[in-house]
Amino acid sequence: MAISPEAGGIVRAIEGKLRRHFGRDLESATKEQIFRALALTLRDVMSSHLVQTRDQLDRTLETREVHYLSLEFLLGRSLHKNAYNLGLLDTIREAIGELGFDPDDIFETEPDAGLGNGGLGRLAACYLDSMTTLGLPATGYSICYQFGIFKQKIIDGQQVELPDPWMEVGDVWLTSNMDKARSVHFGGHLVERWEDGRMTFEHVEYTEVLAVPMDMLITGYGTDHVNTLRLWNAKSPTAIDMTLFSRGEYMKAIEQNAMAEVIAKILYPNDNHFEGKLLRLRQQYFFVSATIQDIVQRHYEKYGTMDNFHLKHAIHVNDTHPTLAIPELMRILLDEFGMDWDKAWQIVTHTFSYTNHTVLVEAMETWPQQLIEMLLPRIWKILCEINDRYLSMLRNLLGDEYRVSQMAVIWDGQVRMAKLCVYACYAVNGVSSLHSGILRQQTFRDEYALWPTKFLNVTNGVDHRRWLAQINPRLHGLICELNGSDSYLLHPDHLRKLAAFSSDSGVLSRLAEVKRKNKIDFSNYLTRAQGLLIDPDSLFDVQVKRLHEYKRQLLNVLHIVHLYQRLCDEPSLDISPRTFFFGAKAASGYYMAKRIIRLIQSVAAEISANPAVRAKLNVVFLENYRVSLAERLMPASEISEQISIAGKEASGTGNMKFMLNGALTVGTLDGANVEITEFVRQENIFIFGLRADEVEALWREGYNPMPYYQRSADLRRVLDKLSAGFSDGESYGDIVNALLMGQNGHADSYMLMADYQSYADIHQAIELLYRERTQFMRMSLINISQSGYFAADRSIEQYAHHIWNIGTGK
Repeated sequence: MAISPEAGGIVRAIEGKLRRHFGRDLESATKEQIFRALALTLRDVMSSHLVQTRDQLDRTLETREVHYLSLEFLLGRSLHKNAYNLGLLDTIREAIGELGFDPDDIFETEPDAGLGNGGLGRLAACYLDSMTTLGLPATGYSICYQFGIFKQKIIDGQQVELPDPWMEVGDVWLTSNMDKARSVHFGGHLVERWEDGRMTFEHVEYTEVLAVPMDMLITGYGTDHVNTLRLWNAKSPTAIDMTLFSRGEYMKAIEQNAMAEVIAKILYPNDNHFEGKLLRLRQQYFFVSATIQDIVQRHYEKYGTMDNFHLKHAIHVNDTHPTLAIPELMRILLDEFGMDWDKAWQIVTHTFSYTNHTVLVEAMETWPQQLIEMLLPRIWKILCEINDRYLSMLRNLLGDEYRVSQMAVIWDGQVRMAKLCVYACYAVNGVSSLHSGILRQQTFRDEYALWPTKFLNVTNGVDHRRWLAQINPRLHGLICELNGSDSYLLHPDHLRKLAAFSSDSGVLSRLAEVKRKNKIDFSNYLTRAQGLLIDPDSLFDVQVKRLHEYKRQLLNVLHIVHLYQRLCDEPSLDISPRTFFFGAKAASGYYMAKRIIRLIQSVAAEISANPAVRAKLNVVFLENYRVSLAERLMPASEISEQISIAGKEASGTGNMKFMLNGALTVGTLDGANVEITEFVRQENIFIFGLRADEVEALWREGYNPMPYYQRSADLRRVLDKLSAGFSDGESYGDIVNALLMGQNGHADSYMLMADYQSYADIHQAIELLYRERTQFMRMSLINISQSGYFAADRSIEQYAHHIWNIGTGK
């Protein structure tokens, strides 16, 4: 059969790329070379669109640009996404087939981009897609990490961190722009002098690092608009010291270059030692200094003045990691443009906005003042001036030294990044209604009292085109058929039309068939990838997210051990077969998180070795969980575990992705679970456990986990099993001690004991409901129909109109 003219054009373009870039013809090309040639072909299309986008922006002097600063952008793979957004996916599949390759094999050749770790980075990636789709002039900024965070390998039940050299193949999407490199200065000291009646500062004897932009183009759906993700790579201005090399000091000759390049090697280097803290601070300043210099230079070239900078640019700080952008812009305005303090501060405070993503104390980033003073002497001076002026204002307003101390940017030798953001940014937002309320009422209570209009809420959203239409084509096809069009792709609220079919048994049956086929696909994938045999007719219960104690993977494990013990007692127990899936990476220095991963392996191994149990109970740990694996898993998932202790999860986005794919949420009233409950109603979600106010009240009363252990025979038996150990010889008395006795006076810091019985009860309700498949699928359809609110397009429209003061193109 003849191929379409469009596919023929793609074939010819690929053949040309193979000859010019790799010196190969089609017969000798590898799958990797086909992937690269295809990526280069798409890049040509995207580059053409980028030129049009920039020309339009240059002609429009009234437009305000958005600059989204995030230390993470968890993009996943780009080939499938770009082909989909450009409307070329079917054409490309046809072209690859014509070349004699399997399209899925070519897509699988691409590694996930190692530019993020968890929800923060995935949110940033979703937002870039929506900003582009909605026609916003936007640039994302981050670091071009050579190895990302790490590739997770489970060896003898334990997490081992391996390098993730994603750029060996994934660099095909990156364009180096050496002519736009920026110089970033570390260390040295300041020379102060008076000139023309004002104090000036000269930074001398510093170490210079070059920030080289590696640009990745971002497509939008149904538009020719293209934005850029600018990733900074670190280089030394001197690749080698020839004097040292000539003397035979070969290692010293390249030392400066190695010290520069290490900045962009790894995302989140372990910071439980001085060198780790120093590297993290170098990363953050390197990132923001290059970014602010870049924005300022492009602005000045276009307008010839800095007086209107805040009118033309909205710089958004995604969590506290990019906070040093605030004093960096002050430095440039003061030292390079000669502005006085008040004018520079007025521009800065009308340029920056800030999203807070956490209320966890350990995540409220602070830096020792000695570290900043040593590494960033000019920034330290500016921070001191900001703090002095702030404290003077607070003392005049409040007259309460304790409240002043709580609000200070610098206090007791610590620089508080979140406090600086709240003071300097014109808008501060939380990411769910519950989280934003906690920020106003607790975390930033005193600041809210001073600036109530500064605090806003924008509930997180996800890229519904990727997380439904792309990854779940069977469900997408059913939705389009029922709705009469694919209009929900640009109007996600149109998913509400599905609610009209919630009592249609035929539709519910078809939805169940879609889910079962997706489960079969995922089971087959696991057999190929990990050699696992999974029953596709078992209930797929999934908890995949960053491994942290507050997310309470451990609560899930305790309940699984309870089910295992019940089945050991009574192998003929009439329960629906269940497969529990976990996917998580633990930070390399996080001992307890790694122990929980080890515990999951022990539980899985003992269940697997018990033939009387494994037919009804299975535990699977998904090694090296990542975006491309999530894309396979979520269409097959039926239960979504969102079980963090209430009040600690700012929002979550995994809950939204599972909801889009019809999985039912088991969760506390935490983060965006609250809003999901409001949309789907209580009867269509499985809510358990203490509420946020009840958690706070219990802590104030003096929480003691021991009575829960003593009152519950089931819970006591589970914990005793952990202490006694499993068939692999591993015991977990340390985990039990942390729950019952605690460390530093804090036992069971995330109240697993208090919520255990409620959690077990809700799973019993799930067991009963799962037998009623029609009702289960009705709940699933209702969840899908209400998921449109949680699309990133809605979130970005709210940011654009209420925070960035910019109109969208659609």
